[in-house]
Amino acid sequence: MLYYVFEYLEKQYQFPGASLFGFLSFRAAMAVIFSLLISMIFGKRIINYLRSKQIGETVRDLGLAGQKEKAGTPTMGGIIIILATLVPVLLFAKLENIYIILLIVTTIWMGIIGFIDDYIKKFKNDKKGLKGKFKILGQLGLGIIVGATLFFHQDVTIREELPAAQQQELMVGNTTPTKKFGEEKRSMKTTIPFVKNNEIDYAKLVTWMNPDYAKYAWLVFIPIVIFIIMAVSNGANLTDGIDGLAAGTSVIIVLTLGIFAWISGNLIFSEYLNVMYIPRAGEITIYIAAFVGALIGFLWYNTYPAQVFMGDTGSLTIGGIIAVIAIAIRKEWLIPILCGIFLAENLSVVMQVSYFKYTKKKFGEGRRIFKMSPLHHHYQKLGYHESKIVTRFWIIGILLAILTIVTLKVR
Repeated sequence: MLYYVFEYLEKQYQFPGASLFGFLSFRAAMAVIFSLLISMIFGKRIINYLRSKQIGETVRDLGLAGQKEKAGTPTMGGIIIILATLVPVLLFAKLENIYIILLIVTTIWMGIIGFIDDYIKKFKNDKKGLKGKFKILGQLGLGIIVGATLFFHQDVTIREELPAAQQQELMVGNTTPTKKFGEEKRSMKTTIPFVKNNEIDYAKLVTWMNPDYAKYAWLVFIPIVIFIIMAVSNGANLTDGIDGLAAGTSVIIVLTLGIFAWISGNLIFSEYLNVMYIPRAGEITIYIAAFVGALIGFLWYNTYPAQVFMGDTGSLTIGGIIAVIAIAIRKEWLIPILCGIFLAENLSVVMQVSYFKYTKKKFGEGRRIFKMSPLHHHYQKLGYHESKIVTRFWIIGILLAILTIVTLKVR
């Protein structure tokens, strides 16, 4: 909203300093500052309110060190992250931008699903929370909205660099710089890592049968979007098990996506780094800046010993936002690397449950691969302090982020 106010003041009155709001970097910096202040100042008030209403965590006895001390710690802290993200976005982002609209919808949608889950756990005394089928339906609904929008909306476009021969033709007789990029066009192309010509078109998954089937490519694209949203949101949910793990890991992931979003939306840098240029995608940087500030501010209260837990209100929302950002900037194939911590947590649960069922059927006794799943609990059972586990997971997350960034040049 402030963006539009200062844009008007600049156009009509040349108000001093109003032009700053035209710069992406300035608005991103303001978004970070505002989100940090909101999460740290109002976060404390929200925590006190949750504590006064006795909205505390009910801890099951899993035999983990320090577990009983966590009982009664306020939960539903994801509300802090959501508010601290949305308020700066509403103030500093271009609200007509289709990517910003999608991310706002994602935040509210996943936040509601997570809130309902936490509400049922606390106020209905049902430790299982929202039934799995309803969570899946919610994620399915969001996946359909996001996938359909990215496929059909006219503002979701790319601009590709023109072939060298065509650039040479444009240079003949011209004294001005040549036009290296073609016109905007809708496309289902996305980026894949470690490949020289690092783009793949989802439409080819159906056009190999008949070129006219390109209009039906949404039948392939939307299920892929649904799967990614489900996988990442559930991965974030499973990672949220010890103080500071999910929030800290997510900061690293989101910062990396912020670099890709800024490069993808910048004509000069996308050309230099040979990254797909996506018009209007740079505005996602504002959302990412606000989101990072909110997560860091939340970590102020969530690091060991935690004063608040994010609950499913926060973890499902975080995963949903990360998934949608990655898909929007066409870097979803980097998720297995960048979100490697989430992937490992997911796989540890799948492997543990599958192996237990298999051995119980075969030997009459269920056996386990890990001492406990998700993976971070395995290390707790081995005797590691949760602060050490979190720090080492953060270090691994940083290494995965660096590897992800390196994929810009390693092809």
